[in-house]
Amino acid sequence: MPTATARDGVQIAYEVYGPQDAEPVVMIHGLGADARGWALQRFPFGRRYRCIAIDNRGVGRSDKPPGPYDLEVMSEDVLAVMDAEGVESAHLIGTSMGGIIAQIIAVSHPERVRSLVLAATACRQHPWRRELFLEWRREVSNGGMNGLSEGALEWLIGPRLRKRFGVWLNLLARIMLQSTPEPFCAQLDAIDNVDPSWSERIREIQAPTLVIVGSQDALTPVGDSEELAELIPKAELVVIGGAAHGLMVESPNAFNTRVLEFLDGVCNDPTSESPRAG
Repeated sequence: MPTATARDGVQIAYEVYGPQDAEPVVMIHGLGADARGWALQRFPFGRRYRCIAIDNRGVGRSDKPPGPYDLEVMSEDVLAVMDAEGVESAHLIGTSMGGIIAQIIAVSHPERVRSLVLAATACRQHPWRRELFLEWRREVSNGGMNGLSEGALEWLIGPRLRKRFGVWLNLLARIMLQSTPEPFCAQLDAIDNVDPSWSERIREIQAPTLVIVGSQDALTPVGDSEELAELIPKAELVVIGGAAHGLMVESPNAFNTRVLEFLDGVCNDPTSESPRAG
């Protein structure tokens, strides 16, 4: 698995698949998850795009430095991976925390972004979500990753999937529970401490944007996605019925279809102003 060196020396691991000469798509996952969380997108996306799936610092095969972490620094980690692959600009797909990282890149480095897919994410932290993350942090600090209660994981997994498979058989839940407690808490802190001014600056985003969310997402409800779609000038909103926060593994067919339709449309649009270098 290749790695890129971040500006502070941290090694960021990533996977690359798909045709080398195809349009580049960079995939950024959320809290406690790594590139494996895109397993159900690997073949559908890899047939048409050059996919670069990143292990954020603190998870997977990337380095796990001590905290504190910072989402702006983690956005620079993504750019370091793009630089290592010789990609000047790419389509960014970010889910949950990865969606915030993608927003930061689109605002601070718009020339690096051809389009955005923002899945199950938000542009601001509500007080109730801050309290929830603080509870998760206490559980993990006191009992390790196994201390994360089933109630906590139910925020990430919709009732339909829980009924069929249970919490502990969910792909994203299994990946998250393999995380190391200290970096997991550092990622939680990074989400909690993100500069609130970013929520105003996303109005500056000019890249074509797909905002996609599950109708049963409890952690980042549909209202969060509606706000994103209203603030970003070239955004469209898609709600996948019956899916929750992990919509890319709960409803992979619907997620893949809608995202690929969006990417294909951007790539085939002769009026698109998104950069084509790289």
